[in-house]
This record gives sequence, C-alpha cells and structure tokens, in this order.
Amino acid sequence: MKLAVLRGGRSAEREVSLRSGAQVEEALRGLGHEVVGVDLDATTWDTLRDGGFACVFNALHGRLGEDGAVQGMLELLGIPYTGSGILASALCMDKSRANSVMAGAGLHIPDFEELEIKEGVAPEVVERLVSRFGLPIVVKPVREGSTIGLTIAKDADACASGLALAARYDRRVLVQRFVVGTEITVGVLATPEVQVLPTLEIVSDNPTYDYDAKYTAGKSHHIIPARIEERARATSADSAGRAFVVLGCAGMARVDIIVDAKSTPWILEVNTVPGLTELSLLPDAARAGGVPFDQLCQRLVDHAIQRQANRVGPPTS
Repeated sequence: MKLAVLRGGRSAEREVSLRSGAQVEEALRGLGHEVVGVDLDATTWDTLRDGGFACVFNALHGRLGEDGAVQGMLELLGIPYTGSGILASALCMDKSRANSVMAGAGLHIPDFEELEIKEGVAPEVVERLVSRFGLPIVVKPVREGSTIGLTIAKDADACASGLALAARYDRRVLVQRFVVGTEITVGVLATPEVQVLPTLEIVSDNPTYDYDAKYTAGKSHHIIPARIEERARATSADSAGRAFVVLGCAGMARVDIIVDAKSTPWILEVNTVPGLTELSLLPDAARAGGVPFDQLCQRLVDHAIQRQANRVGPPTS
C-alpha cells in the first residue's frame, strides 16, 4: 500500500513532528508499505493530489496539522487520513472552547479564563487574576501544544511575564487554576471501537513536565499503571473516554489529567495528534495495552480507509 506521512510543517512543534513522522515511517515500512514522507509546505496539495496515496498518516503537531486545517485539505482531496476530523481537531486545539464543552458534559475542568492580549497587560488585570485563581497560576496560549508558551507563575510578576510569553504564540491566552496532584495521561484509541489505554504517570526531572523534559532522553519517566488508587485509575479512564467521545475525536487521542488528593481527575487538555516519538507517551501506553507501535500505526491507517469507504455523500472525484 502506498502511504504518505505528513510531518514537519510550520508550527512551533515542527521538530517534534519530524521525529514523530520518522518513527511512523519506519514502522509502516517495516510492515511492507511504500511510504513517502511529506513535509507540509505550499506544494503539499499537488504532492498528495497526484501521488496516488491510499491513505495519509497525519503526524503533524500544532497549528495547521492538528487544528482542522490539514483535515479540511484532505477532505477536499478525498484522501483517507488518520485521526480526528475537522471539527474535533479544531475544537481540541482550542483549549478554551474544549474546556467549555467538557465542563458542560460534567467533566472536571480547573477553573479558567480566556484573555485576548493585543499589546500589554495592565497591572490591575494581573492582580485580578491572582486574586481569582490564587498562586501558583497556570498561563498558556489557547492554541499551542507541547507546553510551548506555558508558565506556572508563583508570583504576580511571573504571571505578567507569563501572559506576555503566551501572547507571543497566540493573542488568545488561557489562565487557569493550578491543581496539585499526580500528573497522568490516558491514551484513547478508536479504530473504530473505543479502547482506553492504561493510565500512565509522568515523573519529570524538571520542575515542570515541559518541552525539554518531554523530548530529552532521561529527563522524564513513564510509570504504567499510574501510582494512584485503583478507584482513581478507573475514574480517570472513564473521564478520558468521555472526553474523547464528547469532543467527537476519532482514531487516537491523549488526555492529560491531574489527579488530586481526593482522587478527582482534572482534565487539562485533549491532544488529537499526540507525540509519536521514541520518548512519547501514547506509544508507551499503547504497548502496555497490548498494541505494539507498528500495529498502532496499521490500525490507524486501516480505520482511516474504512471510514472513508463508509462515508455517505457525493463522490469525491
């Protein structure tokens, strides 16, 4: 089967996407497929239209690849593609709106507020945020991933600088209550039956599980299953599955959660194109759930092709 792997692109997560794509390409080639790596640029439409690909494996993280833009292009081209569709991709990339949808469905979401920052932030705004959410306080861009632009501010000055940092990536900035607890992630597969993977606890050598800790060998460790009560593991898995469904995800996603001292799972975000590098979380959780990486990739491809075949609507060509 001739397959394209989309990776790279222009987002702040370009380097991670290149690594994810390389892992996927190696796995699919090992299964006997003809695989072509495609770095997203102005020629991608023509490359995919004329390439005779049976399916596109989307390994693009961040803007354009994870926010519905590439999904829309592939819908227009009529080529099967892995992962979530346009709406779920756009919704999950928008942390503020995704939080509102999940909270409306009864899931636990830390209290948050969205700001639009066009220039600077007045001191009274910072004071109000600190008064509302307390310290430390979480500040991050609404539409970025891999903790890019994230600040966990321990005082008002750090909050102000965190707002300025987040605004460099997105003028829509999310400010959120900090939850103390165990940081876990729960992978979900749906190809098409929903399979919630084992809980995975993240232990970081850095104070925060940041970009450096995520993608530097030896700076973070994955513990499966997470070292939380069995009841907490069950409620976290249930919350992850519910979030996946209510946001309309497909194929795969990774749900990041903090479990507090009362075993309450607080959902931080849902990633529709999670990292697939040699150090990433979802592949480890999938292996623990009995799905080796090459079979994970194959299942996503098979699901994409079957989904396209089952569609009802006008012909795409």
